[in-house]
Amino acid sequence: MLLQKKLKKLREVANIPQRKIAAALDIDTATYSKIENGKYIPSREQVIIITEIFSCDKDELIKLWLADKMVAIAKDDVSSIPDALKLVTDRIKSKK
Repeated sequence: MLLQKKLKKLREVANIPQRKIAAALDIDTATYSKIENGKYIPSREQVIIITEIFSCDKDELIKLWLADKMVAIAKDDVSSIPDALKLVTDRIKSKK
């Protein structure tokens, strides 16, 4: 998981306890701990709140979040991932 490592590093550098971030996200500390341990993927809205807490690059964290979500969805279909990503890319380009 890409996001979990980044969040843990940001929190440790800022020296903020998990309970304070959990409170800002309106979740319990155990749930936030699961985020940092890769057992729970936060919502997009929660990621945005986290970027505000740490004053960090929103685009970077959203990319990591999206990558983690894609891995969680496609982990059992590894051989199909390149073709699926091409279809997604083509669809997004056609909507512009």
